[in-house]
Amino acid sequence: MKSIKLKKFLCAFMAAAVSIGCMAGCTGSEAEEQVVIYSNADDEAVESMKKTLDENGYSGKYIFQSFGTSELGGKLLAEGKNIEADVVTMSTYYLDSAEDQNDMFVDLTFDVNTIDDNPSFYAPFLGNQGALIINTEVLAANNLEMPTSVKDLAKPEYNGFISVVDIAGSSTAWLMIQSLVDNYGEEETETILTDIYRNAGAHLEQSGSGPIKKVRAGEVAIGFGLRHQAVADKAEGLPIDYVDPAEGNYTLKEGLAVVDHGDETNPLAMEMVQCIIEKGRPDLMNTYPLPLYEGETADANAMSSNSKTFPEPLTVDLLEKHQEISENAKAAIQ
Repeated sequence: MKSIKLKKFLCAFMAAAVSIGCMAGCTGSEAEEQVVIYSNADDEAVESMKKTLDENGYSGKYIFQSFGTSELGGKLLAEGKNIEADVVTMSTYYLDSAEDQNDMFVDLTFDVNTIDDNPSFYAPFLGNQGALIINTEVLAANNLEMPTSVKDLAKPEYNGFISVVDIAGSSTAWLMIQSLVDNYGEEETETILTDIYRNAGAHLEQSGSGPIKKVRAGEVAIGFGLRHQAVADKAEGLPIDYVDPAEGNYTLKEGLAVVDHGDETNPLAMEMVQCIIEKGRPDLMNTYPLPLYEGETADANAMSSNSKTFPEPLTVDLLEKHQEISENAKAAIQ
């Protein structure tokens, strides 16, 4: 009897062990199937992408990890295909440079019907334009004229009344520097930037949202920042206005790409990218109302009538070149 009971106990124990092992194996398999998404996007964009994925059956099947643009760009260039991510959401100039250097992305398997020509390995999911942002109350209280150009920010009467972004801290500043270099050349841009940085003083920000926060708070009268944020503030009735500068409004885009891991490329990665583009654009356009795809429309204020494109392809090398101009301008203040 004892022998029979022992056998029954051992059988039950082994069955339980097999069951637990299966459960552990299944859990590990599910974890392996999760799509790892690396992103430099801001919180609004990340939440919008998560919402789209969750509402279309991908809840629990992905992990988002956020990075600063320079940090993630460095990983792309240094790690290439060895990067852990299955999907990358990133400024398109970094995606272009990473692909040129490392040949690390797979071509998309769905149609990407963008308004402008687009490489085959990423799909743009949002676009940002720069503009001058104005606190109308502070401007009037200090008897300051409304600026009409980025170059105007170098005028001595704006000393202490402006906030701009340092390109060493945020790519938002690149929208401003592109406009200067394209219109005035590199040498004059350095001179203009020196005077702009002198006028900004302590209001030279490392964050792209820094200038609009200073403008909203009334700490300065004028900032250079993202156009759609000023449009939204004005629509909400805040004492905020915006000026499309005479030099033109330049654009930076962010795109979605699938990393080429060979046979280990996660098949869900491509599905998720397609889902975000095809199902998520309407929600993204609530915050980033810049049309990127055929058939998309937006409010007349969403896009400047003086939109321009920098004449050279945007690459990391070009960014570094413009960063050097900025560093020289800052050094000239000393």
